[in-house]
Amino acid sequence: MSLKGKIEITGKTDVGLMRDHNEDAIDIESSLGLAILADGMGGHRGGEVASAITVSTIYNSLSEKLKTIKEGDVDDKTGYSMESMSIHNAIMLANQNVFNSSSENEHYRGMGTTVVVVLFYDNRFSVAHVGDSRLYRIRDGVLEQVTQDHSLMQELVDRGFYTPDQARESLNKNLVTRAIGIDEEVRIDIQEDVAQINDIYLLCSDGLSDMIKDDQIHDIIKRNIDNLETATTELIEEANRHGGKDNISVILARPLKSFPAKNSLFSRFFDLFS
Repeated sequence: MSLKGKIEITGKTDVGLMRDHNEDAIDIESSLGLAILADGMGGHRGGEVASAITVSTIYNSLSEKLKTIKEGDVDDKTGYSMESMSIHNAIMLANQNVFNSSSENEHYRGMGTTVVVVLFYDNRFSVAHVGDSRLYRIRDGVLEQVTQDHSLMQELVDRGFYTPDQARESLNKNLVTRAIGIDEEVRIDIQEDVAQINDIYLLCSDGLSDMIKDDQIHDIIKRNIDNLETATTELIEEANRHGGKDNISVILARPLKSFPAKNSLFSRFFDLFS
């Protein structure tokens, strides 16, 4: 089912002020309700290659697989929707492609990338991520971080060794514990939730979240609530005003209308109790 006119998605990526090339990559497709963001790492432009392979692999895989999915179907083994499983499988394929490219080319040895993917369908969304690129959601005026960073610093915060504010100032805050392309297998976190009209979803690389605090992010989006493209631009500009130490990628998405799947038990249940 096409979501054209039902999901608004806009995105931008910027090299920042300190880097000579951009190792981030993004792709969006509003008709599919799809947003992909990757933040690469590795010498000899390996990060740029890793993020590009990852984004293109996931986009190509999903754009084909979504044509064959029967809306409302669930994977018997995991309980996840088939849309979520399609994202998982696309990320696994991207991991294999990056790993193989790294193994075959000594200039790209050890390259990798984070990734966060959001897909809207049947009045809900699935998000899958690896690494510390994030998904936030604004609902009823409240900003929350939906994903949890796969990073050494997040593990130390979880164990009580650092507060979140102390973690922001740490020199080790960007050491990720999971990444695409480093090993033959990768663990992927997946979440599913209801999507509501006028929710705002923010996907970003750490070039944004490291430079400006969550309340500043929230303020910029609120100021530009009627123009997500302007909000995207202002978020990047604000990150650069605070130093622009890394590449900066931002995607904003907003459901505009209800988008139930045909004959979906989930949507009938949701409509009954909403």
